[in-house]
Amino acid sequence: MAKYIELGKLKGEAPKLFGIPTKTKLDEMFFTIREKNGKFVKEPLGGIPYQSVLNITGIPDTGKSLLAEQFAAVQADMGYKVLFVSVESPVQFLYSALKQKANALGLDFEKLEKNIVLIDAAMNSEFREDLNTLIGTMEDAIKDKHITNVIIDSITGLYEHKEMMARQIVRIFFNFLKKMKQTAILVSQKRSSQDMMSSEAAGGLAVAHIVDGTVVMGKELIETKWQANLYGLPFGTVLRTIRIDGCRITGHDDRTWVFEITEEGIVNILKPLEELVKST
Repeated sequence: MAKYIELGKLKGEAPKLFGIPTKTKLDEMFFTIREKNGKFVKEPLGGIPYQSVLNITGIPDTGKSLLAEQFAAVQADMGYKVLFVSVESPVQFLYSALKQKANALGLDFEKLEKNIVLIDAAMNSEFREDLNTLIGTMEDAIKDKHITNVIIDSITGLYEHKEMMARQIVRIFFNFLKKMKQTAILVSQKRSSQDMMSSEAAGGLAVAHIVDGTVVMGKELIETKWQANLYGLPFGTVLRTIRIDGCRITGHDDRTWVFEITEEGIVNILKPLEELVKST
């Protein structure tokens, strides 16, 4: 490999900038700037950036896995192949979860059965302990099944008890996914002591510093009169929030948004938090 390269030599290698749909409000929260009639205008990207590697992080029960599963279901229904590496839960449980997603979203579950490929790293300790074996299996699946999208839920599970190696491990997977030209979501777990809405997760900022962008999901229990008055929500309910913490590939809405998780487990992004506060 050359030690240096002129910028112009990369003209034919640069990936196109367009969105890979999630069919959530995130599709409008990533944007690009284009010139129209002599003016620069902001246009929604229509999805998460193509060939980006994004981190979804948050404390437990914020909807990280639900959002990742929803993305997988939408892409599979559109006819694209998805590789889902399950590190936390045996893959048998994903079948029921994805079938429920398909029913709730009105998707063709037969397409999901055909287009989603699973690797069970939860039950196979060799995948978690020998990353070369896991990456080799992922590469075989990507080539054999013509995969275009990858989800790892969670990347944190691949450096349990060895968080000092988190940056090195995340870098290995980031470089691999880039080499294979994948659009990818890495789910990462927060520790209870970490700021709910920061991009930091277990392993520190190892994931956020390396990936192309981070989506932070949070929740706040309404347990004081001040909170109830501020948000106009009853005591004991949960306010769920989502924010794009950064993205090096394209522009993004950096506001905090309110979302809900429906009874069917669907993530539905509703409005900016500022609008909720103003309406009370």
